[in-house]
Amino acid sequence: MAVSYKTQKVQDVEVFYREAGSKEAPVLLLLHGFPSSSHMFRDLIPLLADRYRVIAPDLPGFGRTNSPARGEFPYTFDKLAAVMTGFTEALGLIRYALYVFDYGAPIGFRMATANPDRISAIISQNGNAYIEGFGDAWTAWEAYWRDPSAQNREACRASLSPEVIENWQYRTGTSKERLSPDGYQLDIAFMSRPGAEDIQLDLILDYRTNIDRYPEFQAYFRDHQPPFLAVWGRHDPAFVPAGAEAYKRDLPTAEVHLLDTGHFALETHADEIAQFIRSFLIRHF
Repeated sequence: MAVSYKTQKVQDVEVFYREAGSKEAPVLLLLHGFPSSSHMFRDLIPLLADRYRVIAPDLPGFGRTNSPARGEFPYTFDKLAAVMTGFTEALGLIRYALYVFDYGAPIGFRMATANPDRISAIISQNGNAYIEGFGDAWTAWEAYWRDPSAQNREACRASLSPEVIENWQYRTGTSKERLSPDGYQLDIAFMSRPGAEDIQLDLILDYRTNIDRYPEFQAYFRDHQPPFLAVWGRHDPAFVPAGAEAYKRDLPTAEVHLLDTGHFALETHADEIAQFIRSFLIRHF
């Protein structure tokens, strides 16, 4: 199934996105995370597009979506969710399933709580909504959240380095033989663009607002009971398996599958994840 590469104007943002599948098919919206782009879905999209209309945008500040200047555009999760909501409306998406990963989770969950009738199902791949889901590697970010001083901001810059992106985010818990260099090398290239690090540091600071909204997200799960699938890299050092299992507290029928890989599970297990998604959506979508 051929993939198309398009742009859609939303407010002052030119959103780049990938799309495949029939326009008459049920819609699956894929929301990527940090520090990636829709490129992370390059292997998954063709595996689902025979049955679904699969759409994967780049978030503002990421990938090929244009990045308005800081000061002209607030790099917050509220703003990114507003742009993504506008994106779905510009494309005329009335109802869709969500695939959320990493940063895509608090963005997608904001969209779901604001418009629950639009969400037909949710797939979370290492996308957190529970305190139990945090690993032990958040010390510098937590210090920045408590005290957003220049010193604490600079301490978070190490999170954006090529070494951390490749060796911590991508390689931790993965099979060396199965991990393609394409994903982390592209992420590193995007992070090297002028101004990219400061945009990401703004979002790191605003990440604290996601934790504040966890009770709201959890109330949405309890009240609306969306069909829910978690497919999780069990060796993720940032979002640990307890975060996947925690969804069952509010969504008793949630399906949880832990894979023998790390944070960027699609880099090594796209075929397996696609099989779980197809089985899940056939039954619930």
